[in-house]
Amino acid sequence: MSYIYEYPRPAVTADCVVITKETEPKVLLIQRGNEPFKGQWAFPGGFMNMDETTEQCAIRELEEETGLKVTEIQQIGAYSKVDRDPRGRTVTVAYLAIIDKAEAVKGLDDAAKAQWFSLSSLPKLAFDHEDIMNDVIKKIITI
Repeated sequence: MSYIYEYPRPAVTADCVVITKETEPKVLLIQRGNEPFKGQWAFPGGFMNMDETTEQCAIRELEEETGLKVTEIQQIGAYSKVDRDPRGRTVTVAYLAIIDKAEAVKGLDDAAKAQWFSLSSLPKLAFDHEDIMNDVIKKIITI
């Protein structure tokens, strides 16, 4: 597939927010192994391949970075602040997966670690993931 356009195009990523249904819900985060934000915590996610949807990308990246497999996710929203990614103009589509309880995970691919955190004690998040987390909390309150 080859196209030539006079307009610049942003990169597209997808992020997957995984929340548990436990009495004290937990969220799955990865510690970034690479710049930007190396060492900081973020949602599993990454760049979309040309032959996949953002939904497929979110599911793939979650498994690649944590080993966790999910099949059902729902879109939270699209995030497009101009400066959200220091590598360049990047738009992300965030998805939510709700699972019964925290499962075994480990940092794989470009994730140094994968870990479950209580919603009441989250670390500082990379990129604009705090905005995404706030939208998730609003969404799960209405579920």
